[in-house]
Amino acid sequence: MSENQTAKIIIEGKEHEYPVMIGSENEKAIDLRQFRKETGYITFDDGYGNTGSCLSNITFIDGEKGILRYRGIPIEQLAEKSSFLCAAYLIIYGKLPNETDLNEFRKKVAKKAHLHVDFKHHFEGFPKAAHPMAVLSSMLNSLGSYYPHMSTNNREQDLEQFDETAALLISKVRTIAAATYRMNMGLPFIYPRKDLRYVENFLHMMFTEPYEQYIAPKEVSDALDLFFLLHADHEQNCSTSTVRMVASSGANLFASVSAGVSALWGPLHGGANAAVVKMLQEIHDSGDDGSRYIRAAKDGKARLMGFGHRVYKNYDPRATIFGQAAERVLKALGREDPLLDIAHHLEQAALSDDYFIQRKLYPNVDFYSGIVLKAIGIPVEMFTVMFAIGRMPGWIANWKEMAETSTKIHRPRQVYTGPTISDYTPIEERK
Repeated sequence: MSENQTAKIIIEGKEHEYPVMIGSENEKAIDLRQFRKETGYITFDDGYGNTGSCLSNITFIDGEKGILRYRGIPIEQLAEKSSFLCAAYLIIYGKLPNETDLNEFRKKVAKKAHLHVDFKHHFEGFPKAAHPMAVLSSMLNSLGSYYPHMSTNNREQDLEQFDETAALLISKVRTIAAATYRMNMGLPFIYPRKDLRYVENFLHMMFTEPYEQYIAPKEVSDALDLFFLLHADHEQNCSTSTVRMVASSGANLFASVSAGVSALWGPLHGGANAAVVKMLQEIHDSGDDGSRYIRAAKDGKARLMGFGHRVYKNYDPRATIFGQAAERVLKALGREDPLLDIAHHLEQAALSDDYFIQRKLYPNVDFYSGIVLKAIGIPVEMFTVMFAIGRMPGWIANWKEMAETSTKIHRPRQVYTGPTISDYTPIEERK
């Protein structure tokens, strides 16, 4: 909170003064918590793009400069030196784990990978064609009923069980995802193994056959680990804000992250990488190398998916990192993907063409992540599930921060534009 700066608002000739809040990275906000009480007015901010909903210590983004940091540590350093579980620990607990901390965290996550045998009946209740995100959201909420001591909706009790619940969710979300894939493919479920690391275990549960053990190439497991790390948190996006809003009611962690999955499912949020692959495939099928599509985009006749970002007005730092990972994966798998060639063409055009530069339409992380997931063998309908696995630590950390620091339920106001008061009309008099 700034001790010196204030903002003045004049309403109906009366001046109202409000404190200015300054964050640790010099982000500025006007503290309007007393605004409605003092003036009778509310502020209108469709989409909350100019509204700060919370104070948070977790993630910092500067979209103008292309900066992303988890707990102050640049994403570039984490991508180079860390792992997903190490970054998850950092995001959730606010510090990098030492060797003992990380090993204990890994053991705890590995130990909780299995699903209760009764979960088989839950999966059987879904039609084979059920969307994986519908299954994931339902299953995460159902988990709470198997661990009632972790899902009491009593904040004090749920926080006492937080460490166990966090490890359980980070572990089981990938088991549920793998089982959903197997269900959709008509394949038997594969049990997790305690001797495998987080990503290797997930790929084992996804792709192992009863007659053939799947062993992921290191480049593949490293790339998927990096994908999860790059998606682990991203400030107050739609799904994270949803988790916090649900948590504000006192709801337990299972219910809150389940709501986050539902928010992520929307195509404007979590479905962008699938849209990129669809676009690249359409360009390839038309016999284009991307040149015609670029001209169509500039003429307003097509939309380049995976370019631009609501937050980043510069290059998405995650895109630079993951573009390199895409090349390594395809090389390791011995595949030449024509979609990657088209992607390179689109990227170079966007970075050198004044039309895209002036509009700051730079590639974002979704531009390359879809190509990597496709190369690994993840079906397009599972892409958003992969996003949810990666984002789980961020949701968990935000739930914890909300549960520990706030007792106020989120309740936005509205500007009512409906009909004014009118009398009830009996049915026989209605036209």
